Amino acid sequence: MSQDQGADRLTAALRDSESESWSRRAAAGRQLAAWAEREEVGPILARLLLDAHDTAVTQETAQALLERRDLVGLRTVLAALSRAEEWWTADQLDGEVFGYQSWMIADDRTDELVDQLVRLAADQDKGVRDEALRLSRPGEQP
Repeated sequence: MSQDQGADRLTAALRDSESESWSRRAAAGRQLAAWAEREEVGPILARLLLDAHDTAVTQETAQALLERRDLVGLRTVLAALSRAEEWWTADQLDGEVFGYQSWMIADDRTDELVDQLVRLAADQDKGVRDEALRLSRPGEQP
């Protein structure tokens, strides 16, 4: 993909993230996950993860971020989980994180998962720290 095509896709995804259509917002979240490191994309991903109108947007965005299987994706989802105000959003995000843990363990990437949680347990964001600690100590509260 050329640089112009990439910029066009990013612009389209940013536009679709504002759509009234849940399916367009969900698709935008999935596409924007590829650019999660970009400063201007972070707040939009956070908004999509906490979508007030449809948990399908939350689900698609969280799955795409976690499918990256990296620190950026996990951190973004944990930050949203720590800020979720509606129980259904928190439940959806928690389920996606549980699925992520299961993938990492099933793929024999337990050491990588532990490393990510250790790193996030020292994050500057208290919500991210608390969620990472909760996940690294199942059954305990941070």
